[in-house]
Amino acid sequence: MRLQKASRYALYAASELARDPDRQMSAGEIAAIYGISLNHLAKVLRELGRAGLVEAARGVGGGYRFVANPKRTSLYDIIALFESPAGCAPAMREEGDMTPIGRSLGAVTQEIDQIAEATLRSISLATLLRDAG
Repeated sequence: MRLQKASRYALYAASELARDPDRQMSAGEIAAIYGISLNHLAKVLRELGRAGLVEAARGVGGGYRFVANPKRTSLYDIIALFESPAGCAPAMREEGDMTPIGRSLGAVTQEIDQIAEATLRSISLATLLRDAG
């Protein structure tokens, strides 16, 4: 499974902020840690704010902090803000899809999508942080 850039940036930012929810970090600090685009990260942080996962404070000493519950926030909750769930995107018919092999292959890929979604729903941000050490 390959995540879009916005999803990866969101997971990086949410994880970094959830490490210490009382601490505020600037977008620049997070971007520097992960070597990612500050402009793109700023857009991602705004979306995380609209979703109620992070809170922004302006001015000197301002920054972002994680305000959701890391034990109840799944990786899927974050990724779904930036990507359509695998089974919900409108299906584009490809050549061969209506053949017996094409239908069988479609069923296999649909099952893979369902397994990936179930896995992402089962892993909380707290678990990711614990496993990251």
